Amino acid sequence: MSQQINNPLHGIKLQDMLEFLVAKFGWEELGSKIKIRCFNEDPSIKSSLKFLRKTTWARDKVERLYLQSRQK
Repeated sequence: MSQQINNPLHGIKLQDMLEFLVAKFGWEELGSKIKIRCFNEDPSIKSSLKFLRKTTWARDKVERLYLQSRQK
């Protein structure tokens, strides 16, 4: 098993990241920060997780925004 020494996201679930961002920004602002349809059209945690788990580029954007938001 490889160690995750310098990975700030180690142990953080995608669902936890998404719930944090929705609580902090709300769906409308989150949709303006990351322009993906699942945040702008009938958003829900479930549908967003399904999309983000399959779409690497979108998940990367969510992870970056999460890290930036936690540093502030």
